[in-house]
Amino acid sequence: MTALRKKMMHDLELGGYAPRTQQLYIDAIRDFARFFRRSPEEMGQTEVRAWAGYLRDRCKVSASRLRQHFAALKFLYTRTLYRPDAVSFLSFRKGPEKLPTVLSADEVTKLLESLSTPKYRVFCATLYATGLRVLEACRLETRDIDAAQGVLRVRHGKGGKERLVMLSPRLLAVLRAYWKLERPASPWVFASNAGNHLDPSVARRALSRAAVQARLGKRVTPHVLRHSFATHLLEGGEQLRVIQVLLGHASINSTTRYTRVSAGLIGKTRSPLDTLPTGG
Repeated sequence: MTALRKKMMHDLELGGYAPRTQQLYIDAIRDFARFFRRSPEEMGQTEVRAWAGYLRDRCKVSASRLRQHFAALKFLYTRTLYRPDAVSFLSFRKGPEKLPTVLSADEVTKLLESLSTPKYRVFCATLYATGLRVLEACRLETRDIDAAQGVLRVRHGKGGKERLVMLSPRLLAVLRAYWKLERPASPWVFASNAGNHLDPSVARRALSRAAVQARLGKRVTPHVLRHSFATHLLEGGEQLRVIQVLLGHASINSTTRYTRVSAGLIGKTRSPLDTLPTGG
């Protein structure tokens, strides 16, 4: 299993999968192998069917976890083992799409004020100011800051795609003050104590603690700041196409959900009742 694990990890890295997704897939395949006490290389559709039924009917794992297991199996047998027939029957319905959690401007302010450590406060301010994914922000390098053009270069985007996002004058000033104070290890903008780039899990924990301290009454993750960035841009009148590019969405369909979550836009929409003539 060790050689297969290394090969699958390599394929996941080449595919641009986030470290957290890589680990979820590897863990799912580990559980599959342990259940049958055999290497996945020695198994096929019969075992995959039995495992899928076990997860669904006996373990009764959540719909999201079941999708992760199926996705891991599909990746392994399609991309790493080149045996798509073993998983060709696998399919799963997506669960009902939930509207993303979005913070108000006041809540963002309270959250940032509750982050006492400068590194985490500036990191989270960067997430909100740019809409970056947490790993994209963790991997920012000083050379990615283009003050002259007023942009940040995202070179470690999802799927290995590069893009540009805006660098506001306020964020630039915050980053410069932070740099003078912290002097993070080169080449990173946000470095760990060991000199590597900031660990996403560490950033998540800091943000979660700050949300509790700020008494927001919401579960706040780095992605919530990304959602808030997109929603506030939309409410400010920015075009969906521009927001799509800033977020790095491959499809505009991924961006349009913010039109459903924006209470500000919905509240400003005029009802047809208001256009009817009033009685004398």
